[in-house]
Amino acid sequence: MASQDWFEKDFYKVLGVSKEVSDADLKKTYRKLARQYHPDSKPGDAAAEAKFKEISEAYAVLSDPEQRAEYDQIRAMGSGARFTAGGPGAGGFEDVFSAFGQGRGGGRYESADFDDIFAMFNQQQGGSFGSGRFGQPTGGFRGFGGPTRGADVTARTTIDFVTATKGETITLQGEDGKPFKVKIPAGVADGQRIRLRGRGRPSPDGGENGDIVVQVTVRPHPVFTREGLNLRVVVPVTFTEAALGATIEVPTLGGDPVKLRVAPGTPSGRVLRVKGRGVATQKGTGDLLAEVQVVVPSHLEGAAREALERFHEVEPKENPRADLMAKARG
Repeated sequence: MASQDWFEKDFYKVLGVSKEVSDADLKKTYRKLARQYHPDSKPGDAAAEAKFKEISEAYAVLSDPEQRAEYDQIRAMGSGARFTAGGPGAGGFEDVFSAFGQGRGGGRYESADFDDIFAMFNQQQGGSFGSGRFGQPTGGFRGFGGPTRGADVTARTTIDFVTATKGETITLQGEDGKPFKVKIPAGVADGQRIRLRGRGRPSPDGGENGDIVVQVTVRPHPVFTREGLNLRVVVPVTFTEAALGATIEVPTLGGDPVKLRVAPGTPSGRVLRVKGRGVATQKGTGDLLAEVQVVVPSHLEGAAREALERFHEVEPKENPRADLMAKARG
């Protein structure tokens, strides 16, 4: 998203939390809202899909400590400020996250205006602002009498979870107005930096161009998380499914559900592995890890309660906490 937009969007208000919200409460609130507005739960509801994108955008910024601190500082300044960065022999940049037309792909809920897009570096004269994350010239050196290398330029972009796992080729617009393509590799990690060699500042005296160094932020997914090349999903099962065994459906990322067998007596926390349904990269393919979570009924009435009471009368009488108590006593 454009850094200038941070003046105009109240991410705390979008999520309905205070500015002092803890990381844990922020995550809890986001997950609740994501489940409520996820397009899969409200198919065809354009308003719900727009709200889902809005809360995902807000959480992507506030869940990152650096971006959250930066956002708070920017909002405290009030609207109307511009971001510039400069250095010896180089001008500044204004609105460095702006106006890149992207050919989007690899994800159902992506669009060109969904989030901060790769920076378009519009030159202007100016001084530096803060840490210079919004288009900061960082490189540039003079060798032993040789020409000066052009300055590197840093930028940020946020992509959705599906794009990060599957990769895509996007089109950026350079300072000269000419488009060029950049490949985002499958499996790019949150916080990873991609170096675009020769796309930075030109040398003032005929040397090599600098680079553009793009730091990628990956927006969290409401269902899946990543562990290297593996994907993890928490799958709720009923008490009877866990106790008696069952065949259940488990979602996959961007594909059809798969069926898994839950063995009788499966406890909460057991992980079922689906080979080859994780993140696929040139270095290998991960697995899908389905973590079973036993859901206990919150209300029992009538025949169901009577049946469970009869089961309680005949169930094994060993104390499941006996070993715990023995170890606690030392």
